[in-house]
Amino acid sequence: MPIYEYRCEKGHQFEVMQKMVDPPVTECPTCGRPVQRVFHPVAVHFKGKGFYNTDYGTKRRAREMEKSASDGAAKNDAKTADKKEKKADTKASSSSSDGKSSSSSSSTSSSKKD
Repeated sequence: MPIYEYRCEKGHQFEVMQKMVDPPVTECPTCGRPVQRVFHPVAVHFKGKGFYNTDYGTKRRAREMEKSASDGAAKNDAKTADKKEKKADTKASSSSSDGKSSSSSSSTSSSKKD
């Protein structure tokens, strides 16, 4: 049988062992005033396969986060460097191809007129 904790308006606290189907206590045995049932949060930890390992802080998890952060920074630096190289290549090729594309477009447009 569960033990329920009650508190009256005057601050008296007491516990009552009663069945779950029993009606709740309505008055304080000390002073006879109305009472309310006191609820406490229950500490439950779900551990094992099927639960997220991010839910619980562990030293292992901290190491994994540090490693992924450093790996992510390295990947980000590599991507940034690749983007800069591609932009430089694109600018160089577009400036050299601009002259070619304008002449080819004029020759194409002249052939369409004929």
